Amino acid sequence: MNKYNWFASQIIGNAKKKLSPDRAIIRAKIINDPYYRFQSLAEIDVAAELGIQIDVNRASVDDWLRLPGFSIHQARSLVDLTNTGIQFLCLEDLASAIGISIARLKPLEPVLAFSYYDPQSALNPPRLNPNLATVEQLAEIPFLEETVAIEIVENRDRNGTYRNLADLQRRLALKSELVAQLMQYLQF
Repeated sequence: MNKYNWFASQIIGNAKKKLSPDRAIIRAKIINDPYYRFQSLAEIDVAAELGIQIDVNRASVDDWLRLPGFSIHQARSLVDLTNTGIQFLCLEDLASAIGISIARLKPLEPVLAFSYYDPQSALNPPRLNPNLATVEQLAEIPFLEETVAIEIVENRDRNGTYRNLADLQRRLALKSELVAQLMQYLQF
């Protein structure tokens, strides 16, 4: 086969692949559900074509669980590690962190984004867990008044940990403008 026939067969093969009814159904599922959990590598392939990416250093447990074969334990471990400041720079880092082979992660690579975030950058403020932070740590958030920091800790001690940002807002009756700013500084 000469190089032109090979090239033409590749184009035809790719066109058939993209026009497949199965791929169209997968594509529609993914487009219609932004939280769709991928069931197969074919779905990962379509997601990559759609430009879907999971930022491994900012992914939530739910983001990790979208990937086929990921357990809740693995997802929580990865989120816990990134919350402590660890950044994953490649597939090898990810595989080591959860104790699986690189070969098992390789098919997921098209939807994984390895971005580096400088911890000293003003664009990447340190994030605090309000369930663990002290009044002093919370008071360091630029716009947060010390009285609110005290209220956060006292309410936590009195009523238990906060489930999420909405729970914090509801329990403390915080204004939406303040909560909008806090979401850049808090993580649960």
